[in-house]
Amino acid sequence: MSAIRSLGLRRAFGELIAVAGLDLDVADGEIFGLVGPDGAGKTTTMRMLTGILPPTAGTAEVSGCDVVRQTDRLKDHIGYMSQRFGLYPDLTVQENLAFYADIYAVPRRELAARTDRLLGFSNLTPFKQRLAGNLSGGMKQKLGLACALIHTPRVLFLDEPTNGVDPVSRRDFWRILYQLVREKVTIFVSTAYLDEAERCNRLALLHEGRLLGLGTPDEVKAMMPGALLEVRTPAPRRTASLLREQLPDTSVGLFGDRVHVAARDPEAATARIRQLVTSAGFEPLTIRTIEPSLEDVFVSVLAQKPGPR
Repeated sequence: MSAIRSLGLRRAFGELIAVAGLDLDVADGEIFGLVGPDGAGKTTTMRMLTGILPPTAGTAEVSGCDVVRQTDRLKDHIGYMSQRFGLYPDLTVQENLAFYADIYAVPRRELAARTDRLLGFSNLTPFKQRLAGNLSGGMKQKLGLACALIHTPRVLFLDEPTNGVDPVSRRDFWRILYQLVREKVTIFVSTAYLDEAERCNRLALLHEGRLLGLGTPDEVKAMMPGALLEVRTPAPRRTASLLREQLPDTSVGLFGDRVHVAARDPEAATARIRQLVTSAGFEPLTIRTIEPSLEDVFVSVLAQKPGPR
């Protein structure tokens, strides 16, 4: 059974098409990532799937509930952590959990056990009497997650949950998500961090409201035609600028001190790059084939499909 299914899901704001005919099928108990830059349509998609925003066209079901006609029933089955989750800074960690338990009508006889479990689950037990406003960014995110889980939802929606959070807290947050999956919770997470997308079972690449790719991380990586070349010179920025100018039909990206070039014909591209870079005087030079990251694939696919919205 599908935990989430959408067909032709579309949302327009006047002439702006935020989401353009999205077809998704998310299986029970998987981590599904919606990946794309700011403005891609991730939040709009999530707001439609949680029944907050009605679609302009198309249909969607979450946990067997129609997101338009059965919104009251839907909220009992889902948890939603928005980008600005509504923690109350003047309430303690424990009081925030109790507040959300009241919202979701959690039976009082179950509140203590659920609270203790979620505090332990998120490593917040030592801080249960601390005001939420005095928590670190990572601890606030974990408290927001605990509040979204207080009513034991079957499907959890997380909108860029680790945005602005330090790397250690991001790792801890994902550790908690993996624990939830082992308990058969379906997780639908949006992120602009492509390294995080590697942690998902399956993912969708979204750009300007359109679906560019869908599958496991390995399947999405296979979308890149040819091979990925890594070019290293003493002047990486100037090298990237040169290659973009001289190879206008080729995807060229700058990654730290290395330039990545997506090449349909790696052998011919290597020779051409070597000639261009040597002529520009950027030696010493190394060019090698490497495994593409999701970021490489996203940039490459974007270059292939610039079409109108």
